[in-house]
Amino acid sequence: MQIAHTKEELRSMLSPLRGRKIVLVPTMGALHAGHASLLRQARELAGTEGSVVASIFLNPVQFDNAGDLATYPATPMQDLETCDSCGVDVVFMPSSDTMYCADRSVSLEETHLSSVLCGASRPGHFAGVCLVVNKLFNLVQPTDAIFGKKDYQQLAIIRRMVRDLDIPITLHGAEIVREADGLALSSRNVRLTPEHRQAAPAIRRSLLSAGEAYASGEPVDNICAQVRRSLESIPGVQCDYVELVDAQTLHEVTAPHRLALLAVAAWFGDVRLIDNIELSRS
Repeated sequence: MQIAHTKEELRSMLSPLRGRKIVLVPTMGALHAGHASLLRQARELAGTEGSVVASIFLNPVQFDNAGDLATYPATPMQDLETCDSCGVDVVFMPSSDTMYCADRSVSLEETHLSSVLCGASRPGHFAGVCLVVNKLFNLVQPTDAIFGKKDYQQLAIIRRMVRDLDIPITLHGAEIVREADGLALSSRNVRLTPEHRQAAPAIRRSLLSAGEAYASGEPVDNICAQVRRSLESIPGVQCDYVELVDAQTLHEVTAPHRLALLAVAAWFGDVRLIDNIELSRS
C-alpha cells in the first residue's frame, strides 16, 4: 500500500494504474466497520487487475459548526491499518493547505436536492461536499466511486453533480452498516454519553415501525409525527427533522407507488445522528 500526502505524489502513484479500473472511496478518517465495508466492496469491484484508492481528509469546508469540526475524531494510524487490511492500493492523506489555496474563489453548489433535509439545517454543508468530492474526482480520475447510503442525501447530490457536469464516473451506493443493536455506524457514535449510546438504537426501531405503518397506508404526517414523538420522549433528545420524501427527488412524496425515503436527524445531547430507511407501498 502506498501513501500520498501531496497531489504530485498521488499523480505519480496513479500514473501506472491508468487504463484499468480505479475505485475511489472518499472518507474523512476515523474509519470504522462501515468504512471497512466500503473498502472491501471497492476491492471486490476493482478485482485483481484494478486498484482501490481511499482518501482520508477531514474537509473543513463542509462543516457549518466549528465545534463539530474541532471534536471530530482523528485516528490516522488506525485508519491506515484498516485500509491496508481491506486491500487498498493507494491512500491519499492531504493537508488542508494541499487541498485548498489560501485565496480560493471558486465554489460548487447544487441548488435543488440540497435545499431540504440536512441541507436545510446545515447551510453551506453540501456546497463543501460537492467541492471536495469534485476535487477528488479530478485528482484521482477514478472509473468508479463508492458512497454509503447512511448519507443518502449526499449520495443523491453527488449523483446529480456527476450527471449535470458529465463526470465520467460510475457511482455505487452501499447499504448502511449497523451495530448489533441497530445503531447505524458513525464516527460520531464514540462521542455519545453512555446513556445516549444505550438509547440511540431507538432511531432504528422507530424507522422500522414507521415502515410498517407506511406499508399499511398510514398517512405521511402521522408517520413522521409518530417517529418524532418516539425519539423526543427520550431525555436529552431533540429531532432536527423527521421527513418522508421521494427517494429520487428528496422532496415531498407525491406518488405512493414510488420508492420513498424516511430520513431522521436527531440530537442526542450535543451529538447529531442521522439514519434513514427506504420504503415502498405495494
